[in-house]
Amino acid sequence: MRCTGKKCDRFCRAGNQFGRFGVGTRLVVNVSDRKDLAVISNTVPKLAISFFSGTRNITHFACGTQIFFFFTLGGAECILLTFMAYDHYVAVCNPLRYAVIMNQGVCLQMAIVSWIGGILAFTAHTSYTMSLPICGSREIHHFYCEMPAIMKISCKDTSKYELVVFVMGIVFIIIPFGLIMASYTLIFLNVLHMNSPQGRNKVLATCSSHLTVVSLYLGPCVYMYMTPGSSHTSEQEQAVSVFCTVLTPMLNPLIYSLRNKDVVGALQRVLGKHSVSKENA
Repeated sequence: MRCTGKKCDRFCRAGNQFGRFGVGTRLVVNVSDRKDLAVISNTVPKLAISFFSGTRNITHFACGTQIFFFFTLGGAECILLTFMAYDHYVAVCNPLRYAVIMNQGVCLQMAIVSWIGGILAFTAHTSYTMSLPICGSREIHHFYCEMPAIMKISCKDTSKYELVVFVMGIVFIIIPFGLIMASYTLIFLNVLHMNSPQGRNKVLATCSSHLTVVSLYLGPCVYMYMTPGSSHTSEQEQAVSVFCTVLTPMLNPLIYSLRNKDVVGALQRVLGKHSVSKENA
């Protein structure tokens, strides 16, 4: 079926726009990939050194550095995921003006805003967390320095600070999630009117990968920072933290890469050769 008419042409352009990365998507994905690498570099090297050397000590400065970069990178990721949803919204709902709206200058501003927002918001949190008095044992029941773990060993009443953390969770988790869902609601309403199955599949493939990353990232954050610390044990916090700092950053590039036909084809060839070799054996 051939696409004709202005409205139909608009939806065809939307599908074609999603057939390739736009400037905004490329820039945001590149920044997100570097962020994922930074998250792993912030925690895994120290964790590996402690495991192989047998030493379990960390200096006050190194602990504060871990907390600062962990939350700064996390806040930047929340903002980036929201900007990426907006980029997808413009590509589908306003494809004719995509190059004008999502120009290189706007995308660069998005990247800068995400980093500045994360730095400004969590510099104060890091300073306050590291200033909490510790009267008893200084042993942190965690793989690395993290705010909830520090708060648990502090002899100061942190109930008011937990409320501040909850409010910050609303700003950096709930509001971005709401904006992302609003963007994709409008996107899916437009997808329903697409006459091209190929264009519809391209849009759904791109949106599904982004929504998967959003779920993997924001879901554990809600559990860690939007619920009372007394509702989960240290072991549960450790498991969720490993998921956030190791597994999710490793999975994100793979999830985004699966949209690429060459990557999918290469993966299918590798899996096919593996299955054939097992049958021959």
